[in-house]
Amino acid sequence: MKGLGSQCRIDELRSAAYMIPTEDHESDGTLAWDHTTLVLARVSAGGVEGLGYSYTSSAAARVISEGLRSALLGADALATPKLWLTMRRAVRNLGGFGIASHAISAVDVALWDLKAKLLGVPVITLLGSARSGVPLYGSGGFTSYSEPQLCAQLQGWAERGFEQVKMKIGRDALADVKRVEAARRAIGDRAQLFVDANGAYSRKQALAQAERFAEANVSWFEEPVSSEDLPGLRLMRDRAPARMQIAAGEYCYDSYDFERMLSAEAVDVIQADVTRCGGFTGFLQAAALADAHGLPLSCHCAPALHVHVGSAASCVLNLEYFHDHVRIERMLFDGCPEPRDGALVAQNTSPGLGLTFKTSDAQRFAVSH
Repeated sequence: MKGLGSQCRIDELRSAAYMIPTEDHESDGTLAWDHTTLVLARVSAGGVEGLGYSYTSSAAARVISEGLRSALLGADALATPKLWLTMRRAVRNLGGFGIASHAISAVDVALWDLKAKLLGVPVITLLGSARSGVPLYGSGGFTSYSEPQLCAQLQGWAERGFEQVKMKIGRDALADVKRVEAARRAIGDRAQLFVDANGAYSRKQALAQAERFAEANVSWFEEPVSSEDLPGLRLMRDRAPARMQIAAGEYCYDSYDFERMLSAEAVDVIQADVTRCGGFTGFLQAAALADAHGLPLSCHCAPALHVHVGSAASCVLNLEYFHDHVRIERMLFDGCPEPRDGALVAQNTSPGLGLTFKTSDAQRFAVSH
C-alpha cells in the first residue's frame, strides 16, 4: 500500500454484456429460458484493473456506463464502503432494486478485486477467511429435463462427492412427486435431496407437497411459495416436516429486504446472491443480519464469486453450484476454482479474485448496449 497515493484514483469504469445460449431449453416452476446474460464490469486505477460481473439483463451494462461511471471516476479506489454508498445514491432516481442493484453488484465485486490487486493480496486474504472451503450443493435438475436426464445429473453430482443436490419443481404438482421419487432412487442415500419451486405453489398446495416430499427424505424446500409472501413462508416454516428446511432470500436486494424476511421468521435458511444484493459489500451486510438472527446463510449461484465471500462469512452454510453459471464461468474465465471433496476453496496464490476474462472467447456472445 505504501506509495500508492494518487495512483488509487479510479481512472476508468467500463461495462459489457454477453448473451450465452443454454445447452438446451431450460425451465423451472415459473420461468423458461434459452440463454443467460452476463454483465461484466471493469474498473481501473494505477494501471491495475479489477473485474466483476452479474447475471442479469444487458440493461445493467447501461446503468454502469451511464449512471455509475461518472459517479466513481476520480474517487479513491481503496474506499470500498464509500464507493458502495456513492453508487447507491447515484441510482436513486432509477430505484435501488432490480437492474440497478445488479449493476452495483458487478461494480462492487470489481472494486474489491481492484483493491486486492492494488494491495497485492487475494480477495480472501483481504476479506479474512473463516473457513478453508465452502460446502457445495449441485443445482440444476430443470423441469424441462426428462426424468432420465434429471436422474443422471443428480447422480453424477452425488458420485463426485457432493453431499447435497437440488432439482427444480413447480410445473406440475403430480409430476413433481414422481420426479422427486425418481431423483431419490437415483442418488440413494449418498446425498441430501433439495427441491426448489421458485414460488410456483399456493400455500396449501405447498404444504401438501411438503408432506409428500418428506417421504423421499427431501431436506430443503426452497421458495415453496413466492418470496414476497412472507406470511406464506412463515406458515411453511411452522408446519413443514421437522427435518425439512425452508429457504428463500435470493431476491433480496438490500439489507432492508433481508431484515424484513428475517424479522418475519419466514425461513430456516436465508439466501443471498452477491450478483444481486450489492456485491461483496451487500453480501457481508446480509451475513451480519443472519448472524444477528442466529440463522445460516446460503450462497446463491455464481460459485466463482461466492467462494471468496462465502469463505469469509462465518454463518455461511453452503454454496449453490448452479449448472448454468458453472458452465459460463468455465467458458469465459480462466482461474475458476474446481470442486474438491464436495467443497470449493478460494484461490490464495495471486492478487484479487484470481479470474482472467477470456475477451476473445467471449466476443461471439457480445451484446451491444
